Amino acid sequence: MQKIGPFLWFDTRAHEAAEFYVSVFKNSKILGTSYYGEGAPLPAGSVMTVNFVLDGEEFIALNGGPVFEFNPAISFVVNCESADEVDELWDKLTADGEEGQCGWLTDRFGLSWQVVPTELRRMLSSDDAAAAQRATAAMLAMRKLDVVELRRAFEGR
Repeated sequence: MQKIGPFLWFDTRAHEAAEFYVSVFKNSKILGTSYYGEGAPLPAGSVMTVNFVLDGEEFIALNGGPVFEFNPAISFVVNCESADEVDELWDKLTADGEEGQCGWLTDRFGLSWQVVPTELRRMLSSDDAAAAQRATAAMLAMRKLDVVELRRAFEGR
């Protein structure tokens, strides 16, 4: 068990969301589910929490009712090693969701993600300020991040 991990508040779709996320990411599984008893805020027998792992990272999802909603102030960054991985995760996570700018998206459950090629971090922190600025300008014009176009911009081609 990791020391710090995300705890996600859903209205009533925690189990559905966990199953979806486990289907998207490799090395993922549902670890366990707990249920509400009598006198709880939601009906007895309904899912209370789902513990799950996404690519080695533990999450907990709660069905807590309609008190809170997700917003883009908190998002999960997914570092992708290849353009194919960016494409695959982007397509899966935006299904019935919304594309945003600069690699951000909101999935069908309202959770925000950033699907980012790992190469971009190197570009943006480069000692070559002009190259970093070109990569930044290219990124700001994109929805899904295109590593080939980012590399072209960075290299000034």
